[in-house]
Amino acid sequence: MTVIPSNIAETPNAPNDVLSEVLRAVRLTGSVFLDGRFTEPFGVISPQRWDGTEAVAHLRHVSTFHLIARGRCTLETADGERHEVGAGDVLMLPFTAEHRFWQGQTNDFAFAPDLLQAGPIPGVDRLCYGGGGDETRFVCGFIESAELMAAPLFRSLPPILIVRTSDDTVSELLAGIVKEIFQRVDSADPGATYLLSRLMEMLFLEVLRGYAARLPPDSKGMLAATGDAVVSRALSLLHSQPMRRWTVELLADEAGTSRTVLNERFNRLLGKSPMEYLTHWRIQLAADRLRGGTQRLAQISHEAGYESEAAFSRAFKRVMGISPGAWRGA
Repeated sequence: MTVIPSNIAETPNAPNDVLSEVLRAVRLTGSVFLDGRFTEPFGVISPQRWDGTEAVAHLRHVSTFHLIARGRCTLETADGERHEVGAGDVLMLPFTAEHRFWQGQTNDFAFAPDLLQAGPIPGVDRLCYGGGGDETRFVCGFIESAELMAAPLFRSLPPILIVRTSDDTVSELLAGIVKEIFQRVDSADPGATYLLSRLMEMLFLEVLRGYAARLPPDSKGMLAATGDAVVSRALSLLHSQPMRRWTVELLADEAGTSRTVLNERFNRLLGKSPMEYLTHWRIQLAADRLRGGTQRLAQISHEAGYESEAAFSRAFKRVMGISPGAWRGA
């Protein structure tokens, strides 16, 4: 569990634009899906919404947010860890395993999907449940993305992040986004669905920036890599010129370091060599083109930096587990 109590908008050591490139490639989408009002005593189970063991789990990824507008409750994650949360808190569950929350003395836990009712905003259900006492209100949203990265962003995150927007030091931008989400859900004005989608995406990006900016020095993963001076320079080069005939020697020279240092840092932070990362990045870009357009395979192979369709197809299947044709038709 990670609590982010401090300013996440003005951080001198924030990751450079490599993070923006990664986020563009995963094509984030999001929205609000629930307006929940619970009265004490209550106990509710929220189901698992992403299963990494599913055959298509690598195609899409869903993370869940709980924004607490008022009241308080206890939330218990799948590993049994409990968190006391209340009004102003933003909770992000990157992999959305089953979890439960409650307030007051209760022995019965209702299954959230069984309680849903249609609300005034399309796609945003209402959930009203409890014993009639003090109210705790949740607004819940999601972020969906392609989970195809060489070092997936979401695997760099802890099981739950908690941001205390009621803290005086939290960024005005994040607090403003949360306030706007509450207002849009309450007003249910025309266009609310679109606006809530954009607001959830902004909320995710702001929470992610704050977490990345405060990683301890021994952290690993994509977010840690974007904050490393050597690796981030190399990543920027690979991302901006994926078709180039890169070698470790050439990449190290242009990143201003040695081959040994570059290899060591890539393997320590990302668990891959620079050339392995490049292969995954090229396949990520190619997979996006295959799914989103009508380009011929030969053109996509060339733009991904491969001299032949056969070489590209072998690399694609090695990374993705299926052929380019099967991916395009999935």
